[in-house]
Amino acid sequence: TVLLLDNALKAGKRVLLEGSQGTLLDVDHGTYPFVTSSNPTAGGACTGSGIGPTKIDRVIGIVKAYTTRVGSGPFPTELFDEDGEKLRTIGGEVGVTTGRARRCGWYDAPIARYAVRVNGLTDFFLTKLDVLTGWDQIPVCVAYEIDGKRVEELPASQSDFHHAKPIYEYLPGWKEDISHAKTIGELPKNAQDYITFLEKISGAPMSAIGVGPGRTQTIVVKEFM
Repeated sequence: TVLLLDNALKAGKRVLLEGSQGTLLDVDHGTYPFVTSSNPTAGGACTGSGIGPTKIDRVIGIVKAYTTRVGSGPFPTELFDEDGEKLRTIGGEVGVTTGRARRCGWYDAPIARYAVRVNGLTDFFLTKLDVLTGWDQIPVCVAYEIDGKRVEELPASQSDFHHAKPIYEYLPGWKEDISHAKTIGELPKNAQDYITFLEKISGAPMSAIGVGPGRTQTIVVKEFM
C-alpha cells in the first residue's frame, strides 16, 4: 500500500485520506482517559498510510455547526433540556458503531481552535448547518469560565476542563429552509453571519458548508480538493 500511494503521488494524482472519530478522542491529545486507543488526529494519517508528513498539503477538519459526543468525558456546552433533545432528534444523533444517543450541545470555539492547533488544519468543512434552522438565537461558546477566570483556550488539566463553564455569545437564528441552497449568497443573512462568526473565532476558513444529509447538499465556498 505504501508503494502504491507513493507512486500515485509521484504521478501527480490526488490522494484523500479519511480519518474516523475525533480530535478529543486521540490517545495522546484527547481528553484522557476518555479516548480511543489510536490517533484520529492528522498525524495518524501519516503513520497509518506511510505517506510522509511533507507530502500532505491540506488538512480538512470536519466540524458540525453544533457539538456532539458519544460516551463519557468533559463537554462544557452539553445541553440537558429541550434544545439538546431537538438537536439530537433533528440531527439524527445516534452513534453509528455503538447505537447510543449522542450528547449534544452548542458550538465550542475553544475546542475548534484546539483542533486547528494539533491537526494543522488548513480548512473546515462545516456540516449540519440546516439542523440549526428554527432557533430564535443560537449560542456559541467563545471561551470558558474556570474558577472565576476567563479562559480562551482548551485547558491542559482535565480537572479544569470538567469544571469549565461556557461563556456564550448569542447570534440571531433563521427560520428559512436552507436545504436547497447552492451558494453562500442563497443562505439567509443570519446563516451567513453565523458561518462568518464561526470562521473568525475558530482559526481556519469554512471552505465548505453542509446544508442537508445528501451529497449534493454542499456549498463549496472555496475549492480545497
